Amino acid sequence: MGLTRTHLAAQRRTILAMLPIPALLISIFGLRIGGAPPGAGPVKLIQSIPIPVTGRIDHMAIDIGRQRLFVAALGSNQVLVLNLRTGQLLETLDNFAAPQGVYFVQQTNRLFVSNSGDGTCVVMDGANYNRLAIAGFGADADNIRYDADDNQIYVGFGAGGLGVLDGETGSLERQLSLGSHPEAFELEVDSRRVFVNLPQNGAIMVTDRDAGRSKESWRLEGAAENYPMALDAERHQLYIGCRRPATILVYDTHTGRQIANAPAHGDVDDLYYDASRRRLYAACGAGFLDVIESKGPHTFVRTASIPTAQGARTALYVPVLARLYLAVPASGNQKAEVRVYQVLP
Repeated sequence: MGLTRTHLAAQRRTILAMLPIPALLISIFGLRIGGAPPGAGPVKLIQSIPIPVTGRIDHMAIDIGRQRLFVAALGSNQVLVLNLRTGQLLETLDNFAAPQGVYFVQQTNRLFVSNSGDGTCVVMDGANYNRLAIAGFGADADNIRYDADDNQIYVGFGAGGLGVLDGETGSLERQLSLGSHPEAFELEVDSRRVFVNLPQNGAIMVTDRDAGRSKESWRLEGAAENYPMALDAERHQLYIGCRRPATILVYDTHTGRQIANAPAHGDVDDLYYDASRRRLYAACGAGFLDVIESKGPHTFVRTASIPTAQGARTALYVPVLARLYLAVPASGNQKAEVRVYQVLP
C-alpha cells in the first residue's frame, strides 16, 4: 500500500515528537547520516527477519512509535507482529480469515485488519490487541487506506465497494459504490477524489469520496490486469502497475490521459512512489524489486532490478525511515522472511 502526503505528514508528526531525532533513528533503525558509498545501488539489503509461516503473505503496516511491523500472513490466517529493533517475532495474532490488508493508525493506536475469507475488517487496540469492533462487508475485504485529515479508514471489498470507517471506533460511516472488485486505490490529498484500480473492467475509476458515486472512468491503453497503484500528488501523476504485459503506466490526473510507461517484471503487486528521489519501487512476484526513475515529466526509466525471490510481491515503503520492507514467502529451500532494504540517495 503506497503512502500519500497525508500518510507522510502523520508519520513525520510522530517522529518529531521523539527527540533527539538523529540519535533515536540511528539507535533504533541504523539510519546512515550522509551520502551513499560510491557505486552503491538505489537500495541496499540490510536485514532479513525470519517469520514462522507457510503460504501466501499479503500486505504490511508499521507502528513507527513502537518500532513494530505488522504482517498479514494470509495463508496461515494470522497477523504477525515483528520487533524492528531486535529483528524478532514479537506476537502472533490468530483467528483471522485470510487477512489481506492491514493498517496501523498511530494517532488512535488502532490496528485495522481486512479479511478476504469472511469480508470483515477487524479493529484492534494497538496496546493489547483486544478486538474492539468488527465491520462486515459481506465478501473479500481487501486493501486499506487511511485519511489522516478526516481520521477515516477506507476498505476495498466485494464485487465493488469502498467502506469508510471511523479511525478510532471502527464504526461504518458510509460506502462508495464501484463497478467491480477494487484492487489498489489512492486518496487524492488536494481534492475529494479517489482513484481505484478495477482490473476486471480494465479501467481506473475516479470516485468522489463524499458523494459516494463515480465521476469518470479511465480505460487502460495497451495493458490489462491493473493491480497496484501509486500517486505523486505534487506532479499530479498516477502510476498503475499492470501484469499483462508487465508494465507501469503513468497517467496525468488532470486530464486522465496516459502520458508514459516503463517496463517492469511479472506479477507486480505493490508499487510505491518516492517523492524525495522521484523513484518508483515495484515489488514483482517474478522475483525482482524494480526501481524506476523519473527522468522528466514523460520519461521513466527502469534503472535497477534487484533479484529477490519467487512470489515476493508485497512490500511496504516508509519514506520517513528510508526503509522498504519486502515479504518473502516460503518456497522450496527459501524460508519465509521479511527483507529490510535501506533506500539510498
